[in-house]
Amino acid sequence: MLSKPILLQGHERSITQIKYNREGDLIFSVAKDTVANVWYSVNGERLGTYNGHTGALWCVDCDWDTKNVLTGSADNSCRLWDCETGKQLAMLNTSSAVRTCGFDFSGNIIMFSTDKQMGYQCFLNYFDLRDPQQIEDNQPYLTVPCAESKITSAVWGPLGEFVIAGHENGEINQFSAKSGEVLKKVKEHNKQINDIQTSVDLTMVITASKDCSSKLFDSTTLDHIKSFKTERPVNSAAISPIMDHVVMGGGQEAMEVTTTSTRIGKFEARFFHAAYEEEFGRVKGHFGPINCVAFHPDGKSYSSGGEDGYTRIHHFDPQYFDFELEA
Repeated sequence: MLSKPILLQGHERSITQIKYNREGDLIFSVAKDTVANVWYSVNGERLGTYNGHTGALWCVDCDWDTKNVLTGSADNSCRLWDCETGKQLAMLNTSSAVRTCGFDFSGNIIMFSTDKQMGYQCFLNYFDLRDPQQIEDNQPYLTVPCAESKITSAVWGPLGEFVIAGHENGEINQFSAKSGEVLKKVKEHNKQINDIQTSVDLTMVITASKDCSSKLFDSTTLDHIKSFKTERPVNSAAISPIMDHVVMGGGQEAMEVTTTSTRIGKFEARFFHAAYEEEFGRVKGHFGPINCVAFHPDGKSYSSGGEDGYTRIHHFDPQYFDFELEA
């Protein structure tokens, strides 16, 4: 059973990422309009904003105990915020746009990657927040250059030992947080990886790629476990914390959207069974491609953020899927 979605309207431009905190009571959303919003997930009420960026925001993350929030932006900065007060705690300047960012499990180490643009190559940077000197001097304890292909999405692996990064050329790499070396490398996709998300216990990661597929990997060995195929680019995919389900969101390129109706544009979130690789449900609703999806940590609701600038929270009973409902 799917209830009526809660619509979050707090952005003027398309949503780039949404994240739940660990308890799932808050949702963080960032978009191409310089503002990071935080919402109550239960009723969609806006709690507040994090103001200060001057360019589009690409990524957001929240630490383990919901103390700090990290945002990365096209204004060439990665910023750390106090979650509760909205105060900016630190600003790390870069030479190009910050594409991905994340806290490790302890909340002490942050990583972020920068874009390859304006003559600068892509870098993956690691900062230790326990050392104020690193923040003050804007000097990461580790910088890893990615000359071959830029990082388009990245997440921390289990125990904060490495970062799993997806690249523009479809490669997935594990970068050690100690030495920066590439621990493992696989290439199962032949086009850009748009999104990587971990399972709740960090044992698996799911990728979403421009090659119209989404794949499940073991996060330590990077063994390819399952594939989920669609007929359009996948922008984001998430793993259910309680069921063998994955949700995927996508659509065609934003440029081609204006010429299609919502029906042909296929702007639904799609549910696949993680073991059988079969699609069993779709949820309509967005007036444009879905840019990001995320499951609530309790597995009883999920959110999707779209090119239309809306974030939708769908509450459902995972046991009983009745998915032909118009959302």
